Amino acid sequence: MNNAHQNDPLQGKTLAHILEYLVEQLGWVELGHHINIKCFTNDPSIKSSLVFLRRTPWAREKVEDLYLYTVRTSNKR
Repeated sequence: MNNAHQNDPLQGKTLAHILEYLVEQLGWVELGHHINIKCFTNDPSIKSSLVFLRRTPWAREKVEDLYLYTVRTSNKR
């Protein structure tokens, strides 16, 4: 197996899992403060957010980055 895949913390994580984790940890309001996009700030839902994130690479990247940051900081507690 490639070392890049072994060291990738997103390996095996679906976008749905990542989004559900962030909503559980931060809530929609805080998520909308970190990443100011309508699918998080205006009548948010997992389903509508997934549709947007799957079509918008820059937004997905921001969500993945926030997920990695949140996981790292929660592990330090």
